[in-house]
Amino acid sequence: MKPPLKIAILGCRGIPNCYGGFEQLAQQLAAGLVKKELDLTVYNSHHHTYQKKEWEGVKIIHCYDAENLLGTTGQFVYDLNCILHARKQNFDIILFLGYTSSSVWWRWFPKNALIISNMDGLEWKRSKYSKPVQQFLQYAEKLAVQHSDYLVADSVIIQSYLRKKYNCNSHYIAYGAALDTDENIAVLNTLNLAPGNYFMLMARMEPENNIDMILEGFHRSNATQQFIVLGKPGNSYGKSIVKKYGGDNRIHFAGAIYEPETLHTLRKHCSIYFHGHSVGGTNPSLLEAMADKALIAAHDNQFNRAVLGEDAYYFSTVADTCQIIESGYSNEAYKENNFTKVKQQFNWPDIISQYLHFFETCLIKGKK
Repeated sequence: MKPPLKIAILGCRGIPNCYGGFEQLAQQLAAGLVKKELDLTVYNSHHHTYQKKEWEGVKIIHCYDAENLLGTTGQFVYDLNCILHARKQNFDIILFLGYTSSSVWWRWFPKNALIISNMDGLEWKRSKYSKPVQQFLQYAEKLAVQHSDYLVADSVIIQSYLRKKYNCNSHYIAYGAALDTDENIAVLNTLNLAPGNYFMLMARMEPENNIDMILEGFHRSNATQQFIVLGKPGNSYGKSIVKKYGGDNRIHFAGAIYEPETLHTLRKHCSIYFHGHSVGGTNPSLLEAMADKALIAAHDNQFNRAVLGEDAYYFSTVADTCQIIESGYSNEAYKENNFTKVKQQFNWPDIISQYLHFFETCLIKGKK
């Protein structure tokens, strides 16, 4: 009997997810592929709250992560430790989620395993980075393209970008979203929110997520509803946002929330869900809002339009957000159309099957 494929997922902070999009992808993908009788290993930071060696049939390897001591530089140490450990294993495929702090270690990539990189978004465009860092990230991107056997793009926009810039092929596989999450309606009472009578956004506190633009538009508006902001405000940008808008008693900073039922409930019952992300591919939080039938107002850029099409309100200025808020928009067709998109294009079972088929195809083709 043929042994199961041995696949390792590197490049995220670990599972179960308590951080962000790549962690959610790793969690869903690993759990789904294990059910298809594959041998899955996910590398976790040694700081991860989950310290067991197995989760839902997925093997967990904890590697030393120096981020707490060295900041962003510590991510390079963590990725190197994961790579050095993976070299000693007999994996058929290593899937890197992102390239920012891993591609520089290409010389230490395991020689016998296929190297597949999910290229994420255009990291070097993020405004939080200085010019030298942006230049390094472009270099890291180039290394990932050169030293991966195969590439995955989570957005058709990223796929097109890679083709034009590097004249290379990548395989498009989007993120997914769950369609059957339970509710926790009590959370609305806990946060003093009334169904259909509050706005929300959910994002990391970074400039490219346009949180300032959204909240400034709300702050200037005559809205009487509450605005709930989900995301850790610990960095300098987040602290400046809290300081700037903390005096508006309509705005509530709820911090980071990861519990699926709570998030589902908040998205489902908000009057408008604001999505300010402007750099990246197919954003997981956007898909989840679509799956929860939230009415969406999104930053006007090619990434968001590639997913939402005409089924959203778009903004690009403070005045736009203010107008959306004051107009009291409602559109059931937008909600239903976006839900259908998730059901047909962005559901996890299909995404997992696409990854499995891609892995099998890559193994047939072999290393480049």
